[in-house]
Amino acid sequence: MELIAGLICVGVGALGLAFLYAILYNSLIGKKNQVEYAYSGIDVQLKKRHDLIPNLVATVKQYMEHERGLLERITELRSRALNPNLPEGERLQVETALSSALRNLMIAVENYPQLRANENFMHLQASLNEIEEQIAAARRTYNAAVTDLNNAIEMFPTNIIASTMGLKRRTVFEAEETERATPSVSQLFKQ
Repeated sequence: MELIAGLICVGVGALGLAFLYAILYNSLIGKKNQVEYAYSGIDVQLKKRHDLIPNLVATVKQYMEHERGLLERITELRSRALNPNLPEGERLQVETALSSALRNLMIAVENYPQLRANENFMHLQASLNEIEEQIAAARRTYNAAVTDLNNAIEMFPTNIIASTMGLKRRTVFEAEETERATPSVSQLFKQ
């Protein structure tokens, strides 16, 4: 009788461990899929921005002869960002550089009052601002999903299962060093 009770206990224990493994495994799959879903949300917003850039550059090019290098940089970054074979980490860097270049373009526009008054440009600028806000929101969602996955990959007991699944830490979107720097208010007033 004791042998049967012992076998039942071992069987229940093994079944419990298998059930726990399944729950943790499914949890990790859900977190991984959430990261991929959030990344696709960023992709949608970036596609909108990429579609808007040629119109923006064409409109601005008519007015801004002195900013040709900046416009060429934006066009080059857009082309690189659209490369489907670009690794995720490198793509994050290219998109961050593109955001920075677009901000520089909007700053440069301040020197062209005729351009600022152009109705087509004002519409494009409003669209770009809206898309940039949506990209920022999508990046926050992505970063939250990545942080959740990274925590699960590093914390016990899911770290054991994550290693058997081959899951690796993902990179979050981060601001560039220039964006982290505190702006000099005195320099802004001198402009």
